[in-house]
Amino acid sequence: MESIISQDNKNRSIFITGASSGIGYQAALRMLTEGDRLILPCRNAVTSKAMLQELSNDLDGDNHLFENIYTPILDLADLNSIENCINMLLSENVDIDTLILNAGIQYTGDKEPRWSSQDYELTFAVNHLGHHFLTQGILPILHKSSRSRIVITASEVHNPEAPGGQFGKPAGLGSLDGIITGNGQPMIDGVSDFNADKAYKDSKLCNILFAKELSSRLCSEGFNIPIIAWAPGLVIPRKDGGFFRYSRKYNEFGQRLFALIVRDILGITETPEKAGELLFRVATEAEFLKEDFSYYSNKVAGLGRRIFEKSDISKEASDVNLSRLLWEKTVNIIDDFKDKSETF
Repeated sequence: MESIISQDNKNRSIFITGASSGIGYQAALRMLTEGDRLILPCRNAVTSKAMLQELSNDLDGDNHLFENIYTPILDLADLNSIENCINMLLSENVDIDTLILNAGIQYTGDKEPRWSSQDYELTFAVNHLGHHFLTQGILPILHKSSRSRIVITASEVHNPEAPGGQFGKPAGLGSLDGIITGNGQPMIDGVSDFNADKAYKDSKLCNILFAKELSSRLCSEGFNIPIIAWAPGLVIPRKDGGFFRYSRKYNEFGQRLFALIVRDILGITETPEKAGELLFRVATEAEFLKEDFSYYSNKVAGLGRRIFEKSDISKEASDVNLSRLLWEKTVNIIDDFKDKSETF
């Protein structure tokens, strides 16, 4: 396959979360074949070993490419793990040109909330809080690159008016009164009863708000780092693992029936391979660097057809005051964690 990347964008150093499976894995596989250096953090050594073995199989044993892979330990559900990873990257003077915030968790169907190591609802902790902390720590490294960019995997479900956001309880953050610790109110809005599906939608709304506010703050400080948020569409792999591995536990029959209808009959889903190719493009091609902040969505254009194009974000995601408030509350959480860490 002929490379579609300009010479200026070759051999980048790319940090990508969520590369052990699904979209992230497929994107990483393509990046490796293009000669990029990859930092592929994994939750633990077991996950890292399994990912490297799968990469070796898919690369037909062409293991010389493994010289371009670095796999630090990073658990996005634990602020201590994130801090350790950041400190390691800084101390070892690791180069990063592109930061891809792709990891995500969803456990739709569970009736009880799960909690992170610091007692935040798990979806919020992994999909937003952990990524915000990670980005905050890696920014000094990105500032040193002349071709830096940040890519955030969001979702159409953040928008109650988009097809993916119309089913079930809609995304909505209210006044963010639920961002508390100590196994308190698990929903970000502070008023809704726990709903794992809404928690995921809310976290994706946080992704967009974070991306917009990050872009605004970088611009005001004179830093030119494009922020690209994107929605891959509904991706349902045929393997048992991947993104739906948690939610499938609570309603396996319903999940498989849903997959049969939307993937195999209606053909309105996307494959991990094609979604991974889109992530590869967003992370490497120059055409996505035209604006400080942009949002692209892989939309359904008919049965079996999709179109990837620049799209509008939801009304709530466009709320400047809300994005600022989310930023401030998130930073307060991180600062409080750091203060407590220094105490011990």
